[in-house]
Amino acid sequence: MGQPIHIGHIIQEELRTQGRTVTWLAKQLNLHRRACYRIFDSYSIDTQLLLRISELLGRDFFTEYSAILSTKEV
Repeated sequence: MGQPIHIGHIIQEELRTQGRTVTWLAKQLNLHRRACYRIFDSYSIDTQLLLRISELLGRDFFTEYSAILSTKEV
């Protein structure tokens, strides 16, 4: 399978790219900032939460996983 996807790092990088803060994300998700930092440290994330983050940041984070599936031989 290769390198595992570290979705938390990808989310954190997108947040930085957009110039948004952890405080902004926490407020949008109705979470404490600590919970956002735990997301950034995670290799996996609940799909509903990933969907919400995708909507907030305007980026489909699910494609990170789909790209692996599309390159695998069935």
